[in-house]
Amino acid sequence: MWISEVRYCESERSNTEGKQMRHANPTDTCEAILHAEIRYNTEHQILPSECLIAHRMLARRLELVNAYAEVVKKLGPHTNALESFLKAILYTSAFWSPEKLEDARRGRERLNAVNAAISAKASELATLLDQRSELHNKSQFHSDTHYDVCDVIIEAAASNYRFNSFVKSEFSVLSGQFDLKYWPTLGEFARVLSHDASTAVSQASDRLTAVGTIASRPSLADYFRALFAAMDDNGAAQQGFIPTDLRSATEHWRHSQIALSTLASTIRSTAPT
Repeated sequence: MWISEVRYCESERSNTEGKQMRHANPTDTCEAILHAEIRYNTEHQILPSECLIAHRMLARRLELVNAYAEVVKKLGPHTNALESFLKAILYTSAFWSPEKLEDARRGRERLNAVNAAISAKASELATLLDQRSELHNKSQFHSDTHYDVCDVIIEAAASNYRFNSFVKSEFSVLSGQFDLKYWPTLGEFARVLSHDASTAVSQASDRLTAVGTIASRPSLADYFRALFAAMDDNGAAQQGFIPTDLRSATEHWRHSQIALSTLASTIRSTAPT
């Protein structure tokens, strides 16, 4: 669900306003919802990006008149559906605009590159650690360096208050009870990190990002996929308000797509970066 889902629980404020707004013309009805969102977010000092989208939608009123009329026609009879739909528009446009989704793609590419580098460097480190151990054992020299993985863990956690307060004493006892042959070598430790990074698959942290970045090339369709996912998340099937038949009825949805295209075209040029 969305970051702003907590507001949906406060439906008492939208129920009364919703009954009043349905008697107004479609543009006034939709703009009243936008004003209510701005007021609520401002009072609670939250979601400034959504407020920015709402303000710019209000500023482009004439371009959205027909879109508002179509949306109200489809959703007006359904209690709270119009509010949920416009919130979906605000939320998706603020956080899953085409530009934001392109940034997410670049983040995924960077994560993949970092994992590849970690895999290569950890593998190289594992080899070097193995070589150092062999030199310590077979050459006539040694260096005063770590060889016990338990000592490394304790030193690495030196500034970790919780480790030092609740774990260190018992861990030290445990490491003292079992000598080196019971623990992985430093080389083995690094090799596991290498394998872990090499087999990692980058996954989106939320469903809207996942569907919005599924295509190989970026396009406005990414935004629509994210918007449809937001609508589904707030649909009747998920205990939300948006009717489940809104998208399933193709002949009706075709007209709504025109409205959505207008909204998206307007919002795309207003979305915060």
